[in-house]
Amino acid sequence: MNKPLDDAALDTLFRDARSQNKWLDKPVSEQSLRDLFDLMKWAPTSANSFPIRIVFAHSQAEKDRLATMVLESNIEKVKGAAAVAIMGYDTQFFDHLPDLFPHDPTARSWFSDAPDLAEATAFRNSSLQGAYLMMAARSMGLDCGPLSGFDMDAVDAAYFPGGTIKCNFLCALGYGDPEGLFDRSPRPDFDKFCTVL
Repeated sequence: MNKPLDDAALDTLFRDARSQNKWLDKPVSEQSLRDLFDLMKWAPTSANSFPIRIVFAHSQAEKDRLATMVLESNIEKVKGAAAVAIMGYDTQFFDHLPDLFPHDPTARSWFSDAPDLAEATAFRNSSLQGAYLMMAARSMGLDCGPLSGFDMDAVDAAYFPGGTIKCNFLCALGYGDPEGLFDRSPRPDFDKFCTVL
């Protein structure tokens, strides 16, 4: 049984967390990126499919290269971050199921024989994993700046050139500068978007 987190932890993960637009000049080590992955990997995916593939643009040269592929409003968000996680999904993720889901030797065929299901599963679960990574980052004291304004074809060609991995979204990581924050946007009440049956 899970134990509930205290209010301070919930504030860190949700209520006080913000999508960052500007970054402090403070590095994040490669070991921290490895630790981040090692925390994120425990969260669930369908049949333990684990379709996410991540390239971390960590060096300044790599962030500068990635910045040429994003919308103008996102250029400094990418260049100024300590690292940017390029979240991709493997359309052939099912090739790893014999190792990742050994409970059922037929699991690979569930997806290899159903390309539409495989695509939907890969995209859905990599999106979940990207969100897990953001929560893991916040729990480690890092800030996040998720981005979807970029040239997907250019990013795929540069970072996933084999054609079987496709980019989902980007997430800048580091230590946010409060000066770059907008006023907090409103959130809806439960009854506006939820129904209990």
